Amino acid sequence: MPNKKPLEGIRVLEMGQLIAGPFAAQMLAYFGADVVKIEPPGKGDPLRSWRILDDTGTSYWWSSISRNKKSVTVDLSVSEGQALAHQLINKTDVLIENFRPGKMESWGLGPEQFESSNPKLVYTRVSGYGQDGPYASMPGFASVCEGVAGMRYVNGFPGQAPVRANLSLGDSFAGVHAVIGVLLALFSRQTNDGKGQTIDVSILESVFNLMEGVVSEYDGAGVVREPSGTTVTGIVPTNTYRCADGKFIVIGGNGDSIFKRLMQTIGRADMADDERMSNNAGRVEHEATIDQALSDWSSSMQSSDALHALEQAAVPAGPINSVADVVADPHFRARGNFESVSVNGEQRVLPAVHPKLCSTPGSTEWAGPSLGEHTASVLQEWLGADDQTIQSLVNSGVVSTA
Repeated sequence: MPNKKPLEGIRVLEMGQLIAGPFAAQMLAYFGADVVKIEPPGKGDPLRSWRILDDTGTSYWWSSISRNKKSVTVDLSVSEGQALAHQLINKTDVLIENFRPGKMESWGLGPEQFESSNPKLVYTRVSGYGQDGPYASMPGFASVCEGVAGMRYVNGFPGQAPVRANLSLGDSFAGVHAVIGVLLALFSRQTNDGKGQTIDVSILESVFNLMEGVVSEYDGAGVVREPSGTTVTGIVPTNTYRCADGKFIVIGGNGDSIFKRLMQTIGRADMADDERMSNNAGRVEHEATIDQALSDWSSSMQSSDALHALEQAAVPAGPINSVADVVADPHFRARGNFESVSVNGEQRVLPAVHPKLCSTPGSTEWAGPSLGEHTASVLQEWLGADDQTIQSLVNSGVVSTA
């Protein structure tokens, strides 16, 4: 008999929309949590219709970020809907909400409302700037928070406008931090008389948490880390180089012995044996010379030949892959990074969710649900509602079913 997934038996109620909170709930659902997503009747999460859509007008992204979740519709703008949400929260282990601070309180659903009725509750709050502080009430989109946290400042080329990855990194970072918080709180609950707690996750601080040594460098040396294009300040060589076929490769040759092998591979034994470049501090001083040598070499090579030569020399290097390259990459396939799931009778490929667990792995059981698909079953299972009660809620517009 296969082992249970690690979060089986844990009930999660997701209240929110778009990316940060739903991303966190997706990870919990993948590893076995019973995740119920609350959506407004008739509209649902806006992400259902974001970006590239399939023939039904549903986002391809929806299949992934809402996998393994159950969709329940509740109109939170009316008192009946708020009361229904209150009942559901009282039956859950983990609540994840990513509304603007104060919104849940305005509905009578703030964490203090459940201290007595559901003391085990792990109340997880995801917002742009956190639940307090001068910026708490400001709208906190990932694009803005990445800038405020300092990440955008170090991205791009000196003297040019800061750039962003064509992804909502801040939202995903916040989602991962929310998962860490949930798991820590669940572990703490086991050793603290079964009591839950409130978790305050902000996009701003999730990005800030990944800013390495920039604060220490500024505090200790007064140094402001600046954008450095395709390099990393103070580590040489690590850069992106164009090859003769127009493709780019990344070379990380910043270890002392690796640097020697790298220079020998590109035919620059003189630089491999140059004592001035024998350690990182010396290589930083001669960064321009080193990068020019590597650029000259790569521009004379086909990318596949360059990568083969570097692999033979045990120098860390790799291609700059598009998603098409990633999907075709044999390593990704060998590692089980793609899963197949049925969506409206068609098979779709979704990315696996990480990390990999050897004994109790997660998996995709179903793609994102249709709006209100599980309203009736969840109200029956969680609240013991009968058919008449559910139909009354449907008739009044408080909930809807698929």
